[in-house]
Amino acid sequence: ALLIRGVSNFAWLTGGAANYVSTATAEGNSWLLLTPEAKYIIANNIEAARLQRDEMLMGGGYRFEITPWHESDDVVVRLARGLKLGADGNYPGATNISASLAEQRTLLLPGERALLKQVCVWCGEAIQAAAVQTRPGMTEYEIAGLLAREVYRRGVTPIVLLVAVDEHIWQYRHPLPTNKVMERYAMLVLGGRHRGLVGAVSRLIHYGPLSAELRRKQQAVARVDATLIANTRPGARVADIFRRAVETYAAVGYPDEWRHHHQGGAIGYEAREYRATPASTQIVQLGQAFAWNPSIAAVSYTHLTLPTNREV
Repeated sequence: ALLIRGVSNFAWLTGGAANYVSTATAEGNSWLLLTPEAKYIIANNIEAARLQRDEMLMGGGYRFEITPWHESDDVVVRLARGLKLGADGNYPGATNISASLAEQRTLLLPGERALLKQVCVWCGEAIQAAAVQTRPGMTEYEIAGLLAREVYRRGVTPIVLLVAVDEHIWQYRHPLPTNKVMERYAMLVLGGRHRGLVGAVSRLIHYGPLSAELRRKQQAVARVDATLIANTRPGARVADIFRRAVETYAAVGYPDEWRHHHQGGAIGYEAREYRATPASTQIVQLGQAFAWNPSIAAVSYTHLTLPTNREV
């Protein structure tokens, strides 16, 4: 039997259903149990109706095991009795096979790839709509509110929402919004989830002419981004892609900037299924998606690509 509690795995194996209440959790409070005989949804009486109707699991061949929220019933032990149990995390009496599941989860089927592209379109539209409404005098909190509104308007849930203005962009690579007021420069970063799949995008906004330094950095980051995209092809070693990006950082005059922030990696049901490093052992496979995010202090790119055997 296989027990699924993780938010990303639950969505992957149910066609996008959400088993969580808090978007900040990695494990949901409703579970999926797969046995040779049946597919079980284990939920309490608070969550069951939503899973059946809004998450469209009523007609998917699932058997619902519903328990009162105030009672304790070890449903997993009862349903998996006599079976060898695997789980997507640590669970008493189960073998943790989360790494194997994650590897399979990155191989997106055609329908998943099409949906991911649509999620990216919505995320791009949302961040663009927020960007054109952003004005000097707004706080980072207000800008974040604009972005959240535009994301939710498109049926996407923001799971990463970062905003920085002016010197905060120079200081932090992961800037949580504050009450700092924008003068002329702002950075918006979004990770948006719909039916389990995550899109990622960033925007930079500047009122007035760019300084020569910002132009130089923007062009340098674009070169690194292009290097990452051009080398992301089926059969390529992720470590080799990373090495070429590091070489490009050096070639454009910023040899150490890659050390200050991760460069991205595979994306799908997680914001990053794994992060590329110099020691990565993964091989790019057809059907995987990648979100690269090279950065130099004060500028950054986030670009999602679906590698093919042809030029993207």
